[in-house]
Amino acid sequence: MAIDVPGSAEASPCPVAREGERTLAQPRYVLWLFLAVSTLNYLDRQIVNILAEPIKQDLRLADWQLGAMTGLSFAVFYSLLGLPIARLADRANRPVIIGVSLMMWSGFTALCGLAGSYVQLLLARIGVGCGEAGGTPPMHSLIADFTTPRNRASALAFVSLGSPLGTLIALASGAWLAQAFGWRAAFLIAAAPGIVLALVILLTVREPRRLSPARATPGITLGEAWQELRGKRTFWWICGAAAATSLAGYGQAAFWGSFFLRVHGAEIAASFPGMGPLAVVGLMLGLVQGLAGMLGVWLGGLVTDRLSHSDMRAFCTVPAIALALASPTFVAVLFAPGFVMAALLLIVPVFLSGIIYGPSFAAIQSLVRPGTRATASALEIFILTIVGLGLGPLLIGVCSDLFARTMGAAEGLRWALLLTAPANLIAAACFWRGRRTILAELQPH
Repeated sequence: MAIDVPGSAEASPCPVAREGERTLAQPRYVLWLFLAVSTLNYLDRQIVNILAEPIKQDLRLADWQLGAMTGLSFAVFYSLLGLPIARLADRANRPVIIGVSLMMWSGFTALCGLAGSYVQLLLARIGVGCGEAGGTPPMHSLIADFTTPRNRASALAFVSLGSPLGTLIALASGAWLAQAFGWRAAFLIAAAPGIVLALVILLTVREPRRLSPARATPGITLGEAWQELRGKRTFWWICGAAAATSLAGYGQAAFWGSFFLRVHGAEIAASFPGMGPLAVVGLMLGLVQGLAGMLGVWLGGLVTDRLSHSDMRAFCTVPAIALALASPTFVAVLFAPGFVMAALLLIVPVFLSGIIYGPSFAAIQSLVRPGTRATASALEIFILTIVGLGLGPLLIGVCSDLFARTMGAAEGLRWALLLTAPANLIAAACFWRGRRTILAELQPH
C-alpha cells in the first residue's frame, strides 16, 4: 500500500495539508504507529484464546466459563465504555486518549498472568476490555482526517492489518511461551511492549485540531450525532453485517485451539512428536489467521479503493461477495478428515473474512461528518462486540457443554461451532442490502 511521503502528495492515497505539523506532514509515521497499536490491541485480546486449554486444566473450568472469560467479560465493558470515550475523542486530544488506553490495557494484560483464581482472571479481562475501548474509534477518526473516501479503505485496511498480525503473534508465541514457561508468563510478556509504545505515542503524536485551527470540527452534541446516524440506513445495514460476522468470527476464534486439540490432538502428537500439540496448533493458527488474514485485509482495501473510483457501492459489494463465499468453506474445515487438510482449508474462510475490514470501516467514516466519526465507529464496534465477542464465545461454550453430554467433548465442540455457519451468509445479505442506499448517503469529503 502506498502511503504519503512529504513532497509527493499528488501520487499518494493519503493527501494532507501542508501546514508544517509533524503529525499531518507524516501520515506514514502515524499509520505505522497505529498499525503497531492495532497489533498489540489484538495480541492482548486474542492471546487468551490459545491459552484457553491450559487455563481450563489449571483452574478446572467448564467451556461456558472459558466463553465468558474470553468473550463476555471483555465485550460488555469494552462496548459500554467505547461510546463515551468516542464522544470525548470527537472533541478532545485523540493521541492522548489512545496512549493512555494502550497503557491501561497492557497493564491489565499483565494482571491476567498474576491472577490466582477464575474471578481474578475475569476481573483482569474486564480491565483489558476497558482499556481497549479507547483504541480503535479515536484511531479511525484521526486517520479519516487525512484521507478521502476514495483512498480511506486502503489506509484503514493498512491499520487493520494489526488484527491478523496481532493474532499471529498471540497464537504462535502464546502457545510456545505457555508450553515452555506456563500460561501466566505468556500474559506477562505480551503486556510489556504496550507500555513502551504508549509512551512513544504520548511523546511524539500531536492532535491535528490543536495544531491547526482550520482542522477543528464544530461541536456536535450527542443528540445531533444520534440524529445523523439514525438517518443513515447504510450505517445500520453495515452494523447488522458486522454483528452477524463477528458472532461467527469471535466465537470460532475463542475455540479453534480447543477444537484442533480435541479433534486432531492424537494425530498431531503422532505427527509432530518433538513440538507438542499445543505449540503445533498455536503455530498453525498463528500462521493461517495471521498471513491469510493479512492478505485478505490488504487486498480488501486495495480492491475496494480501485473499484470505488467508478462505483462507490464497492464499500458494500466487496465484503458481501467475500462473506458469501466464506460460509461453505468454514463447514468444510469442521469435517475435514485430518489435521493438515483442516489447516489448509481454514486458509480460505480466514482470507475471505479479512477482506471486509477496509471497506466496512471506510464506509462508516465516509457516511458521517468529521465531528461524528469516532462516535459512529464506536457505535459499530459496540454492536459487533456485544453480539460477536460477548455472545459468540459464550454461545459456543454453552452449546459445547450441552452437546458433550451425549457426544463427548470433541464432537460437542464441533457441532457447537457448526451453529455459527449461517452467520456470514446473513452478513453478506446485509452488506448487499446496503448497496441500495450508500450512494445517496455518502458525505462529500
